[in-house]
Amino acid sequence: MKRRTLAALAAFGALTLGTFSPAAMAQAPAKTLRVVAHADLKILDPTFTTAYISRNFGYMVYDTLFAQDTSGKPQPQMVEKYTQSPDGKQWSFTLRPGLKFSDGSPVTTADVIASLQRWTSRDSLGRAMAANGAEFKAVDARTFTLTLAQPFGMVMEALAKPSGFPAFILPEKLAKLPASAPMTEVLGSGPFVFKRDEWVPGNKAVFVRNTQYVPRTEAVNGLSGGKKSNFERVEWLYLPDANSAVAALQRGEVDLIEQLPPDYITPLRADSKIKVGSGGGYQAFLVLNHLHAPFDNIKARQAFQMAVNQERFVAAMGYPADMRMAYCHTYFMCGSPNDTAAGSQGRAKPDLAKAKALLAESGYKGEKVVLLVPTDVTYLNALALMAAQTLRSIGVNVDMQSMDWASIGARRAKRDAPSAGGWNVYVTVAGEFDANSPITNAYLSPACGNSLPGWPCDKELDALRAAWLQASDASQRKPRLDAFQTRAFEAVPYINAGQYSAVYAARADLKGLDKLWGGMPLVWALDK
Repeated sequence: MKRRTLAALAAFGALTLGTFSPAAMAQAPAKTLRVVAHADLKILDPTFTTAYISRNFGYMVYDTLFAQDTSGKPQPQMVEKYTQSPDGKQWSFTLRPGLKFSDGSPVTTADVIASLQRWTSRDSLGRAMAANGAEFKAVDARTFTLTLAQPFGMVMEALAKPSGFPAFILPEKLAKLPASAPMTEVLGSGPFVFKRDEWVPGNKAVFVRNTQYVPRTEAVNGLSGGKKSNFERVEWLYLPDANSAVAALQRGEVDLIEQLPPDYITPLRADSKIKVGSGGGYQAFLVLNHLHAPFDNIKARQAFQMAVNQERFVAAMGYPADMRMAYCHTYFMCGSPNDTAAGSQGRAKPDLAKAKALLAESGYKGEKVVLLVPTDVTYLNALALMAAQTLRSIGVNVDMQSMDWASIGARRAKRDAPSAGGWNVYVTVAGEFDANSPITNAYLSPACGNSLPGWPCDKELDALRAAWLQASDASQRKPRLDAFQTRAFEAVPYINAGQYSAVYAARADLKGLDKLWGGMPLVWALDK
């Protein structure tokens, strides 16, 4: 991969992409944005899966009551005004006038309440609200209330949650469908309409401007503000071969590559017609199985954590120095609103001697540790190889079992002993919005008894998480967050293997790239 050069890419100049023939481009509308998506769109229900491609689809076709700006502050989106009682138990919300679904039918509080009920059954913050007795009631077609049995300090943050399961507003008839299966019908409240008749799974998804959508008047700020698209048509292309995608970008056949593989960053930075920029922060996860030895023992988990060199892990993925951090001291993303160094003291550099001592204290006797190694995702393969090297550096007997990512997805759900088809370690990554708090971070949010692969359980963390959720304001939340992270470094529910920035590549004449934020599909901020 490292040997690829611009000269090699030029060999693809004669390549004809089926959807990019001169005839097809001649017939295309004048104002079309073509994006190489990071994955193939398969599931059209963003309240069924946390897959980022389905989340991005949700933002194209649906809207939310509130949305985060670039400072992380919730801003009204579909809501016109709202009030809160002094005790935090009573809330009232009024929708903006004239909101419609893409078929022209009005958005009403019946749609909103059904959507929020579906959302609270799926999302971590939504479930936390429900556990506090959340009850939604319609006052009229535009106004509804939220009543809580006890105060919940994160109502706004929950309704503006940007990832995982954002609280998208669906028509009532769709929102009332069972959440145990993905919806297949799409009727949106957002800036674009999905063109099902042009959807070719494994190739492309097409969206056109929603003429029924009423955008806010404020300027775009993160996910908030006016989502008034400059494009009549947006095409998502799935081009899994990076050479083909980059060649298409260089020829001007596509406008944007959502996630550029690391080994293309340097050569494309030298191309004056291409703009390379940060596509949002990501954290690398080393996930440990807490059910089986050796990582059912807290000292074995601490040993692995003490041996990890974050810079080496992220460098192995291929990201240049300005796109990675030497060391990130927080579970919650360096640079995020919840950035804290609490509990991280002494962990900036690996200490192999201490790691070996902790491993010995755990009772480890040289048993095989099964590490799942993905073969088809280059950056995850690099993470897994570094995990193997790190474990071996402290005397762990590593059994590397290679398979494709889909097979790892099935294997990691098995609770069986590693010797009977289970596992001990696998690697993954998460975007900043799915790592930056005790309730949005996938491996910090589950309480004991969870079904998350790895099955972390620490009752002290559960109590500290609950206390953080109950905090009524930032002054209470910060010390509780620090206490939670301090315990997380002790309990080691998973290991933070480093922070890096995903990278996009775009045609240099594409305007509005400075408004892209957090790896989100803010296509309404772009123009050409």
